Amino acid sequence: MSKSAPDLHPAGPPTTGALGVQAPWLVLAALLAAGVFVLQNAVSDYALTLAALLCLNIALAVSLTLTNGLTGLFSLGHPAFMTIGAYVSAVLTYPVARKSFMLQSLPEPFVSMQLPFLVGLGAAVMVAGVAAFLIGVVVLRLKGHYLAVATLGFIVIVQGLATNWQGLTRGGSGLNGIPRFTNLWWCAGLMVLTFLIVWRIKFSSLGRAMLAVRENQLAAECTGIRSARVKLVAFVLGAIIAAIAGAMMAHLITVVTPKSYGIGLAFNLVVMVVIGGAGSISGAVLAAIAITAISEGMRPLEESLNFYGLSQVVVALALIVALLYRPAGLFGSGEPGWLKRLLR
Repeated sequence: MSKSAPDLHPAGPPTTGALGVQAPWLVLAALLAAGVFVLQNAVSDYALTLAALLCLNIALAVSLTLTNGLTGLFSLGHPAFMTIGAYVSAVLTYPVARKSFMLQSLPEPFVSMQLPFLVGLGAAVMVAGVAAFLIGVVVLRLKGHYLAVATLGFIVIVQGLATNWQGLTRGGSGLNGIPRFTNLWWCAGLMVLTFLIVWRIKFSSLGRAMLAVRENQLAAECTGIRSARVKLVAFVLGAIIAAIAGAMMAHLITVVTPKSYGIGLAFNLVVMVVIGGAGSISGAVLAAIAITAISEGMRPLEESLNFYGLSQVVVALALIVALLYRPAGLFGSGEPGWLKRLLR
C-alpha cells in the first residue's frame, strides 16, 4: 500500500496578526480558551483533571510524531524524559518545610529555597535537553529496532536511578505533596503550543528535510541534508516537550514515583502515532483522544471485574486491527484537506 504524501506547499497567502500568528490559529485559540473556561465552571474537579491529562497526552503524541513520524526514528524514550522533567521540577519547587527530612541528599543551597514553578520548569527543560543531546549523539547512530531497544534501556536506567537515589527522590515511595501549580489552562496551553510548533515545522524546509531523511537517508544526504543534525533536532525537541509534560503532570496529580512514566506509557504513545499515521499530526491528536478515552473510561469496568489491565488489552487489539486493515494509519503522512486549508 502506498503512503499518502503530505502537501508541503499550502496554497494561498496567509493572513497574519500583529505577532505573525495566522488568523485561523487565533480563532482556534479563542475557541479553545472559551471551552476551557466553560469546563472550569461546569464540571467536577475529577473531570477537569481528566481533561488536563487528555491535553498532556495529545501534546506527547504530537511531539512523538515529530520524532518518530516525521524523521522516521523509532524512539521509546519519552517516558524517561518525562521522569527527568517531573523530578527536577518537583524537587526544585518542593516546600522548604518538608525538604530537610524528605530529601536528605539534596545539596544545601537547595534545601532552604523553593523556586517558582516557571523556574523549576525551565530547569527541567535544560536538564532534559542536555540529557537528550548527549543520549542522541550516541544512540541516533542506530536504526530501527536497535534504536528502540537503546531508548527502552534509557527508560530502565532513569527508573533505576530514581528508585535507588532515595535521598533525592525517596526511591520507590515516590515524592508526594508536590505543589499543584498545573491546571487545565496550563495543559491546554502546552497542547496548543506543541501542535503549533510541530505543524510549523512539518510545513517548513526543516520538515521537508525530516521527511526526506525518513524516506531515504542516503538520497537526502546526497542533496546536502545533514541527516544526523536533523534527527538530533527532532529527538531533542521531542524530549523537551516530554519533560515539560512530565513536570506538568507531576504538578497536576501532586505525586511522582519512579514507575509513574514507564514502558506501558511508551507503548501507548507509539500506538497513538501508529494508529494516527506516521507523520500525521491530526491523526496523532485523534488517536490520543481515543486511547485516553479507552484507558480512563474502562477504569471503572476494570475495578468492577477485578481485571486490571483490560484497557491495555483493548489498546493492543486496536493496534493489531489497525496494522491489519489500515497499516498507514488514519491519514498516512498527510493531514485532512479541510484542516490544511483552514490553517494554511
